[in-house]
Amino acid sequence: MRISVKGRYALAAAIVIADRQSSGANVTVGSISDELGISKIYLEQVFAQLKKTGVLTSTKGPKGGYQFARPMTAITAWDVLSSLEANLADKAEDTVGDADPGIEMALREKVYDPVDAAIAAALTAITVQDLHDYTVSQRADQSFMMGL
Repeated sequence: MRISVKGRYALAAAIVIADRQSSGANVTVGSISDELGISKIYLEQVFAQLKKTGVLTSTKGPKGGYQFARPMTAITAWDVLSSLEANLADKAEDTVGDADPGIEMALREKVYDPVDAAIAAALTAITVQDLHDYTVSQRADQSFMMGL
């Protein structure tokens, strides 16, 4: 499976939002752009799509920005990626179709459908909270190893 740049940026941004959301502060696209070195214009496109699909909410004004629309334990990697990856949930096209229905069914039932189900299961099992917690633990481990 290949995840697009938009999808990878969205997951990274979700972790940054999770870091900040615990303080109740809104997160701006500019602050994430600066922190992660990602184009602000590109991130604005990502955030617009995440807002459209109900992953994020936004507040306008001087203290405005973005927050998650639901608790971090209720937003999965699938939610984030499927907001941006148009083909993530697409079913495989027919391979040989009517030329040999037996081959077509074998491929669909033994390869394509199980792979699609496994990807969906893996991504729905990972929440933003999981990603945040893992990131925090890795930062702590790195600090310990560096003697900070």
